[in-house]
Amino acid sequence: MRPFLPVLLFLCLTQPALAWNAAGHRLVAAIAWQQLSPPAREAVSTILARHADHGRWIDKARSSDPAALFAEASTWPDDIRNDPRFHDEERDPPTPLLPGLSDTARHKRWHYGDLDADGKVRQGELDTRIEQLIRQLKSGRPPEQMTYALPWLLHLVADIHQPLHVGRHGDEGGNLVEIENPHNQRLPFSSLHLYWDDLPGPSWLRGKRLDDKARHLLDQYPPPAQASIAAWRDESHRLLVTAYPSTAGSLLPIIDDDFHRRSRDTANRRIVEAGHRLGRLLDTLFGHAVSRGTP
Repeated sequence: MRPFLPVLLFLCLTQPALAWNAAGHRLVAAIAWQQLSPPAREAVSTILARHADHGRWIDKARSSDPAALFAEASTWPDDIRNDPRFHDEERDPPTPLLPGLSDTARHKRWHYGDLDADGKVRQGELDTRIEQLIRQLKSGRPPEQMTYALPWLLHLVADIHQPLHVGRHGDEGGNLVEIENPHNQRLPFSSLHLYWDDLPGPSWLRGKRLDDKARHLLDQYPPPAQASIAAWRDESHRLLVTAYPSTAGSLLPIIDDDFHRRSRDTANRRIVEAGHRLGRLLDTLFGHAVSRGTP
């Protein structure tokens, strides 16, 4: 086994790290949907129906149910990472605009914010972009900007609740930290970041199983205070103290049973907190008949 370890590590670590995996983002969206008033549900569904990939979301969900499409929309900023219709703005020329969208950049820096020892953001734009997207949606700008902004907001509110997306400056949010994970037979060696991304469950989670898990999580964890975007960021950053395994494995830090149990509990709790907060935020923006105050 050991002679093949470097090869395994290379294969694992060259996979792109996302945020929560697709299951995590859909769970946050499913929980958020439960917080929306009927006017807010109608408004967000109307905005998403104008999106260039609305048909793709129907195909993936195998459903035209608004809640299912809302969940699929939340994964879109990760889906475009390898989509040739979009471009990396720091190295590629712009690709043609798509109908109903105002931008085709992948904006990889939007997904994270690396903080230094003093708690200052050194790299990434996660918290500032959430604030910008909220202003954009609140202002009722042209339809294509609203349609572009909404899936990003669904996605980034989930991202900011993932501890390693508000990570340590210098190890790329745990992407440079190699770990051994006996709890994943398919991928026993990976980066710490990838381990955290996959904690919510399998990426294919949809439909009834997704709804059942969302209800289970809602029963397990209480609603959080809404707080501010800066507070969401700081909560995640404080969790880094317990986000790194300290037990030595054969060659790498190992995910032992106790660490895995605690990490899974943290991930589930953060998903519930993100879902509640996203739902309240969207209801404030679009549920005109129900006012819950500005977050």
